[in-house]
Amino acid sequence: MELSFDLPLIWAGIIAVAVLAYALLDGFDLGIGLLFLSLNDTEKDAAVETIAPVWDGNETWLVLGGGGLYATFPLAYATILPAFYPLVIAMLLALVFRGVSMEYRHKTQRLRRFWDLGFFLGSLIATLSQGIMLGAFIQGIEISGRAYAGGWYDWLSPFSLLCGLAIVLGYLLLGSTWLIMKTRGQMNARLRSQLPWLTGAVFIAIVGLSSWTPYLDERLTQRWFSWPAMLVLAPIPILVALTTVLLLNSNRSQPGNDSRPFYLTQLLFVVTFAGFGISTYPYIVPHSLTIWEAAAPDSSLSFLLVGTAVMLPIIIGYTAHSYWVFRGKVSSDTRL
Repeated sequence: MELSFDLPLIWAGIIAVAVLAYALLDGFDLGIGLLFLSLNDTEKDAAVETIAPVWDGNETWLVLGGGGLYATFPLAYATILPAFYPLVIAMLLALVFRGVSMEYRHKTQRLRRFWDLGFFLGSLIATLSQGIMLGAFIQGIEISGRAYAGGWYDWLSPFSLLCGLAIVLGYLLLGSTWLIMKTRGQMNARLRSQLPWLTGAVFIAIVGLSSWTPYLDERLTQRWFSWPAMLVLAPIPILVALTTVLLLNSNRSQPGNDSRPFYLTQLLFVVTFAGFGISTYPYIVPHSLTIWEAAAPDSSLSFLLVGTAVMLPIIIGYTAHSYWVFRGKVSSDTRL
């Protein structure tokens, strides 16, 4: 019996996992950049030390997501990219400048303040660009004749700006909980003291976006508020609320449980991302192109899937090994 696979759906899943992995991994080191100006010099050095072995590997998932979209859904790529040209350019330049700043700050004393500011601004611009793109993507992209038909600034709207702010807050939370897991002493205690209000701000942002999203399009309203779909989708907001409560309670955990806030924050991202996926499925360009309409031929998808099946385990294995080798706290200095 011949087995058949839904290759467009498989590739949509691979790209979705790559995007989620990027948000979970690069999100915390971008969050450290957002926190950077609030740290003293000793804390800045410790914060950079926690991400120095892994930050560039984290961005591999961005390459996989963007490259995978180009290769497997060329029509979607040709539609999405023109809609977000200013944001994509700003994000890529910011990521480059951020990486340069992080490396150069160790090589100079006279210009260290400049490179510290560059690290912060690069992180902020990259994060805002990602959040605004996400908001504009959820709103939908105008297409005519299988090509982008919108304007240069269609991505700029109150909803997309709110989404940009939400991603900034989310990455700040990821960065804070990462540093709680990787540091000790005064730095750890101060970050823990900020955790409740930062968690509350992220929760409010999620509630605001979740309440607004169903009213962006009639199809979204029917998806979230029709029966029995409401019963199926009810676990998403329940899991968001439960994870938030657990995250707030984790701040009271005993020393030695410093990793719990970070993993709960990642779980909060996963649940929220699941809600985003439910809102957009089956569209890869909301609300114009479905996964199957935008996919490359099955022969191309099959060929690419073989290469991905070989390379993806290598990437995952290398990433896991890097995190394992550099596990634990960054320093025994109790001042941190």
